[in-house]
Amino acid sequence: MSRRRNVRTALVAGFAGIIATAATVVAMHSASAAPVRYEAETSPAACSGTVDSDHSGYSGSGFCNSPNQTGATVQFTVNAPSAGTATVGIRYANGTTASRPADIVVNGAVAQSASAFGGTGAWNNWTTKTLTVPVNAGGNTIRLAATGADGLANIDYLDFEAGGGTDPTTTPPPAGGAIYVAPGGGDSAAGTEANPTTLASALSRVNAGGTIYMRGGTYNYSSTVVIDQDSGSSSARTTLAAYPGERPVLNFSAQSEASSNRGLALYANYWHIKGLTVERAGDNGIFVSGSNNILERTITRFNRDTGLQLSRQASSSPTSSWPANNLILSAESHDNADSDGEDADGFAAKLTVGPGNVFRYSVAHNNIDDGWDLYTYSDHDPIGAVTIEYSLAYENGTLSNGGQAGNGDRNGYKLGGEDVPINHNVHHNIAFDNGKHGFTYNRNPGAMTVSNNLSIDNAERNFTFDAGSHTFRNNTSCRFSSGTNDRIVGNSDSSNQWWMGSNGSRCSNYSGGLGWSFDSTGKLVVTLGGRVVNL
Repeated sequence: MSRRRNVRTALVAGFAGIIATAATVVAMHSASAAPVRYEAETSPAACSGTVDSDHSGYSGSGFCNSPNQTGATVQFTVNAPSAGTATVGIRYANGTTASRPADIVVNGAVAQSASAFGGTGAWNNWTTKTLTVPVNAGGNTIRLAATGADGLANIDYLDFEAGGGTDPTTTPPPAGGAIYVAPGGGDSAAGTEANPTTLASALSRVNAGGTIYMRGGTYNYSSTVVIDQDSGSSSARTTLAAYPGERPVLNFSAQSEASSNRGLALYANYWHIKGLTVERAGDNGIFVSGSNNILERTITRFNRDTGLQLSRQASSSPTSSWPANNLILSAESHDNADSDGEDADGFAAKLTVGPGNVFRYSVAHNNIDDGWDLYTYSDHDPIGAVTIEYSLAYENGTLSNGGQAGNGDRNGYKLGGEDVPINHNVHHNIAFDNGKHGFTYNRNPGAMTVSNNLSIDNAERNFTFDAGSHTFRNNTSCRFSSGTNDRIVGNSDSSNQWWMGSNGSRCSNYSGGLGWSFDSTGKLVVTLGGRVVNL
């Protein structure tokens, strides 16, 4: 787990399809303007260190070599045609084995804290880190500020592309009928676009099938935000969504770590939650005990238990009321960590969930425990079968800042517990560089369907299934570093390519650094070595 492969991420509101076709990718990219390049050694960029040229492979006339100290900076001044979001690609080299994290500061506000700039193997090995940031119309400053005593990585340039397709809401709000919420809104305000109200007030007013829009900005809470009014239907869900082009952040840092201190708790049925970021809750970021809900393009981060979890509302809740038929769509969950280091996963549908729950196009990375956890208790009724599809789990067990905990399980996809047979469906997913196993049955002796998955360089096994009658088709396992042979029990045929000491022919397509992004529809695009992955 100490070795970390290069990962390039676009931190956006949804995750584009792992199996995106070449035509889809071309269409997505051709719809965007070409990025504008800003060299780190050329004004108006400002480097707090020296402009050097002693390591080959850089662009332009040199690169920024910052001082080895906390607070070292390089700053770029860029221009955006309109307010919204932009995709930036930061080309860097880090010849050490340790990450050189930096805050990404946009117009004086931290857009991403302690973002990792991992080792690239040598100072002349350059790679690009891609992420999405909010921007204003006109001039903007984007500053990298070192958060560690070693300073920044060497920075070559920044590519800037406005309007990167990350708008969390792709359709404009209706002219009337919606309720509007803003950080500075008042409880008694009308809830119009010009006179927004508070979230608590909007939740008390919204009608079945109605819509609440949250304006961008940070909303600070010390208590759980509860949605408990059942409303809407499968054809007309009640909606809580980000205002188009904006990103509301629900911040619960005022909470202490405790099982009762959740962030957003969805007890109701037939809701559509879209485009919200929930962070720093004392327990789960988003907790779902209702059924028939859609949670789309949410980000759960820095919470002190699992980022997004499905489980029953209370210990007295009957099995028939366990959460069922929920869709988690194009969601991201990262850097969730509890104090004992063994409970905080990216996503979980565990212990007490009903049937029909689906995770699609979702990304779990850098959580202290597992990416996905489907644990089952033997002294409870068995949970319902869960589907995980077209999703990605990487570097779980290691936080973005390099932190680790000895108690964490550190798997990409943990698919069971306590010898209870559950027939989950796990297909078209990727596990990459997780701290233990990529895909593990974890004592689930059922008949899972495991197909069209890719697992690369997980610390122990890429696939480990020791019991059950599971069906395996078209799975691929590759290693570009040391590890242990896959272990497979079940119905496996020649369509699978397991790792048994050497790579098969497919692995030549799957070498190189990991990249991922969401397209404008919320589907996931994954690349390895710059090549789109099609499973």
